[in-house]
Amino acid sequence: MNQYVVKSQEVKEALEKGQAVVALESTIISHGMPYPKNVETALEVERIIRENGAVPATIGIIGGVLKAGLTEEEIDYMGKTSGIAKVSRRDIPYIVSEKLDGATTVASTMIIAEMAGIRIFATGGIGGVHRGAETTMDISADLEELAGTDVAVVCAGAKSILDIGLTLEYLETKGVPVYGYGTEELPAFYTRKSGFKVDYRIDEPKEMAEVLKTKWDLGLSGGALIANPIPEAYSMDEAFITKVIEDAVSEAKAKGIKGKDTTPFLLAKIKEITGGDSLESNIQLVYSNAKVAAQVAVEYMNL
Repeated sequence: MNQYVVKSQEVKEALEKGQAVVALESTIISHGMPYPKNVETALEVERIIRENGAVPATIGIIGGVLKAGLTEEEIDYMGKTSGIAKVSRRDIPYIVSEKLDGATTVASTMIIAEMAGIRIFATGGIGGVHRGAETTMDISADLEELAGTDVAVVCAGAKSILDIGLTLEYLETKGVPVYGYGTEELPAFYTRKSGFKVDYRIDEPKEMAEVLKTKWDLGLSGGALIANPIPEAYSMDEAFITKVIEDAVSEAKAKGIKGKDTTPFLLAKIKEITGGDSLESNIQLVYSNAKVAAQVAVEYMNL
């Protein structure tokens, strides 16, 4: 794999020395928010990870090269360049062979992180089973990746634009454990509660690290979901955000928007209706997840 994956000097040295490294995705930079807010957020996430004792490895594809650890200049490039592809598992071979630029989703970030030897990854929310998937079969590749790739994902649960119940059923079928970090309920991205239980509650980074180590030491391949609720101060009103999401879903259906265009459309619509509050919530939950991921990564390397 080394001919395709290039680690930054900082990430390479950290891994060689057995230091904690946390993977970060780049879709949030290229497709998640406007410039320069996207770049400022990405750099702040890296700072939070360093502050908590780990090394950040923002992952992306530049000129067909899989990069584990983007420089500040490369993050800026990913943030302001239009036309960067959104890359999941199926897209990697084409983007690499054609030497194109690509922003990595949860699935592709997990793949490249595993290739580079990184076990912990912080993101916003995971993809999942879309509403109406029993007829459309619209299920995110993130779930399949969690089933087979040895990377633990720290997130604020699944976005409530998804069918959370079916997402959890799918993860159970695939044997992916869902841990609530300081919670017994799966958070729903913008809100701290969803009405659905997690498999197990974990309250400390050390305990989380021990569970992950045990899982992989037992030869139980695949990832784990560490669901960390959005900080209380930035949690949105549940009834309000549910109504906003339902209206956005209805509009997407009426306009015939489906597949991978669904999530960007819904998130943009939600941001528009909430007057930007959803974007601020999104940013704050990513910061919170970065902190937890760094703390778990440090404890994991200490084992």
